[in-house]
Amino acid sequence: MNFLAHLLLSGSPATTPHYADIVVGNFAAEAVRGRAGLLAYPAAVQQGIQLHRFIDSFTDSHPVVRRTTARLRAAGLGKWAGVVADVGYDHLLARDFARYHPDAAEPLPVFAQRLYALLHQRRHELPERLQEMLHYMRLHDWLTGYAQPAGFQRALLGLSRRVPAAAVLATGAAAFLAELPAYEQDFQEFWPELRAAVEGMLTK
Repeated sequence: MNFLAHLLLSGSPATTPHYADIVVGNFAAEAVRGRAGLLAYPAAVQQGIQLHRFIDSFTDSHPVVRRTTARLRAAGLGKWAGVVADVGYDHLLARDFARYHPDAAEPLPVFAQRLYALLHQRRHELPERLQEMLHYMRLHDWLTGYAQPAGFQRALLGLSRRVPAAAVLATGAAAFLAELPAYEQDFQEFWPELRAAVEGMLTK
């Protein structure tokens, strides 16, 4: 899963103990490697890092996600199919955010600004490269932008330009959108199972 899903799955400020720490850890985990990296953080932030790793592991091994990535590989995305699936699922999550967010009173733009503010306030706890990325994420409002096909395409195009071997990602959004009903069905089947697994982990 990509940034929006990870942040939404961090819980709720009203019901999740150490919510802000979990958000910071879940976001920081993008650049935290191994046990040594994990142990460099306080226990509550470690919980967020472990949550991020759990989400990634659950997602990568799920048969529905494997169905999605197999379809994308067949469309020519090769080893980058998983990246397109992650960003594509964030597109579907953002597009239908009111359907998937437990708090119906908080639309995506409000959620996005709240999370940007939380992460910005604690940006010095993030690995340096994520501090820089957060600046651009907030400046260009990536989370809200995912809701539009153009925002989805921009996200993959940016990745294709930053990683020379990933040039094929420039075609990823078009491949995903070309078979959108199939990916919508995959996501609608997968998301409730992911959320239930995460809730189980957070309440342990």
